[in-house]
Amino acid sequence: MNDFAKAQRPTPKAGVMDIAAYVPGKATVQGVAKIHKLSANESPLGASPHAVEAYRATDHYLSSYPDGEVTALRQAIAETQGLNIENILCGNGSDELLGLLCQTYLAPGDEAIFTDHGFLVYKIQTLAAGAKPVIVKENDTVIDVDAVLAAVTDKTKVVFITNPGNPTGTYVPFEEVKRLHAGLPPHVLLVLDAAYAEYVRKNDYEAGVALVSASDNVVMTRTFSKIHGLPALRIGWMYAPLHVTDAVNRIRGPFNMNSAAIAAGTAAIRDREHVQKACAYNAEWAQWLTDEFTKLGLKVTPSVTNFLLVHFPDTQNKSAAKADEYLQSKGYILRRVTSYGFPEALRMSIGSEEANRGVIAALTEFLKS
Repeated sequence: MNDFAKAQRPTPKAGVMDIAAYVPGKATVQGVAKIHKLSANESPLGASPHAVEAYRATDHYLSSYPDGEVTALRQAIAETQGLNIENILCGNGSDELLGLLCQTYLAPGDEAIFTDHGFLVYKIQTLAAGAKPVIVKENDTVIDVDAVLAAVTDKTKVVFITNPGNPTGTYVPFEEVKRLHAGLPPHVLLVLDAAYAEYVRKNDYEAGVALVSASDNVVMTRTFSKIHGLPALRIGWMYAPLHVTDAVNRIRGPFNMNSAAIAAGTAAIRDREHVQKACAYNAEWAQWLTDEFTKLGLKVTPSVTNFLLVHFPDTQNKSAAKADEYLQSKGYILRRVTSYGFPEALRMSIGSEEANRGVIAALTEFLKS
């Protein structure tokens, strides 16, 4: 096509073509029959039986629109988390909510800050809003509050903090989060992305509820894709000041969540026993895997989540790329994290007992070969 023809067709707005599309974790390997997918931080325990039952029961309502206010799910979240229902907004995954926040609070010429190991969706949605992404270096895989504050300018409108982080698995203590908030101008929106909050067993961690409750410029986002085992249904929620939920609601799609997701999510968050079981399972196997990787001479970034960042030597035959290739040939799919700045590391989701033991056995063979 010549330049004249291109000039006559519709063109995307500025910034869109600068976006590198998000690439999800790999799910298949050609020529390998049995696969253990450990690339997407999915729960090896799956969804609550109550959530599955609630999901199946929605087949009677396929001819009706879902509740546009998502009342049942918001009420369940409010009751189980001790929150005001009016401060809760649900979405098609927390990804949608992050995008809505960008569309609501960012405009061309504005800046959004996040760290170099933050969720790639932050950059995508910032650019989609026509704003400028400002990426701040972390300090040894941990968010550096002082570096974030130093990056704030009069153009800054949003600061995204992934806590705990992905793919690092590290976290920022609540006192540091409060210090960050205290150093921000009041017109800057602090977004605390707490997708893995339920897994954290640290006394100095807080997902963000307390800070949202006490502030006018803090939002916390959460997801049902991890601990609740419902990634297929795309359920996310945010807790925010009323003026934020009011603003975001004005651009939110009227039926942005389907009836099956609403029903399953409502049942899932009420099943505290399933959540506790998933947490206990994760804690046990995260420690076991960390110990086993360490015995193999591999460095593991200390993690409070349901995944581990495993570092490989920068050598031609034992590199992360070679390890990934070998593991895939055995049916174990981990996540390459080169795009997050870790070319010599693999991120492994905590999987089933069979998968966890299998990865260690396969890597033992690989490293000895």
